[in-house]
Amino acid sequence: MAFFAARQPILDTDKELFGYELLYRNSMENVFPMVDEEKATSNMIENLHLNLGLDRIAADKQAFINFTKASILSGQAKLLPPDQIVVEVLESVKPTADIYQAVHALFDLGYTIALDDFIHHRDWEKFYPLCKIIKVDCMDISQEQLLDVVDVTKRHPHIRLLAEKVETAEEFAHYKGLGFTLFQGYFFSKPEVVKSVALSTSQSLLSSLLNEVSKENTDISQIVKLIELDAALSFKLLRYTQSPLFKRRNKIESIKQAVVVLGKAELERFVMLLFAATFSEQKPTELMKLSLQRAKFCEAFAKATVHSDKLSSAFLVGMLSLLDAMLDSNLAAVISQLPLSTELKLALVRQQGWLADCIELSKAFEKADWDEIAKRCDEYAVDLDTMVLAYDEAIVWSEQRSAVFKS
Repeated sequence: MAFFAARQPILDTDKELFGYELLYRNSMENVFPMVDEEKATSNMIENLHLNLGLDRIAADKQAFINFTKASILSGQAKLLPPDQIVVEVLESVKPTADIYQAVHALFDLGYTIALDDFIHHRDWEKFYPLCKIIKVDCMDISQEQLLDVVDVTKRHPHIRLLAEKVETAEEFAHYKGLGFTLFQGYFFSKPEVVKSVALSTSQSLLSSLLNEVSKENTDISQIVKLIELDAALSFKLLRYTQSPLFKRRNKIESIKQAVVVLGKAELERFVMLLFAATFSEQKPTELMKLSLQRAKFCEAFAKATVHSDKLSSAFLVGMLSLLDAMLDSNLAAVISQLPLSTELKLALVRQQGWLADCIELSKAFEKADWDEIAKRCDEYAVDLDTMVLAYDEAIVWSEQRSAVFKS
């Protein structure tokens, strides 16, 4: 069985990326029924240390990792660099003397300590000077318990509060108002205020370009003409063709040359990537990364099924699955303005068809929902290990491609 770690972004008050929580799985009842909590942590540490690599999956940000009683006492965290991980003390760990000594030893070595799914109890008082982060499960805490945790940070101002399972903009604002400075959940990937929207000139141009490059028989002269209408678009195309991703030696000196050199497949990919970058302006960078990650993963899923002749459609549906959040608009209203096939529109607006299943499988991987992952892989007769590897590769690919479009 392949190693798999989902990652969930943790953002700050400005919705900038602070780090990722790495999840081995989400429950004890899943496709790894014989792997208990201790083994899950051990597997995570071992594979991050030997195989997957923190730099690869956490993109040079801090990685939050769950630690059980046994893994804390055995010092497993010491296998990973203290400046790259956050040691999350699971809620199942009791504040005993031996745990305190082990946590103190990690603190002395420079590890960042976090208390996970925390409910205040006086027995934890001596741990507070060692902790930098307290995580609160927004879906499983009473108002009284929440205020007790907030009071802890008033007495220990070095501690940052992290709200997890934040799913809406309203929840984000609420916890921000209570003094929370870190947030985990998919609130950033949903519309904040749904409104009607009119596409800008650049967005309309990109929509037309997307339609043109998606045609079976593309018209190179028409594509060149559309790109030359926008100086910024022309510049981005030239910069993209010279990206280290392609390792080209010859300098590209014209739009037509760039279009020809890229070829249909890579040109189509460029337009889709730029589409995502343009439509997600003024939004958290993580939103664009997630849309590209979904796009790449959906493409890989299609490749492993009987729909291997529709890779472009799979890529596009993954990327467009977050378009409502990018524009803070009703998805159906936005999609109606784009030149998309009926199959794509049904998947995005009505969640119908195999393309909709692509999106749902991607979401299941993001949340480490192994039951759903196993169900959908079985439904399409797709090898689970193949999809695990595809998800990992989609994460890395999205990091590389989004970097190309950073200003």
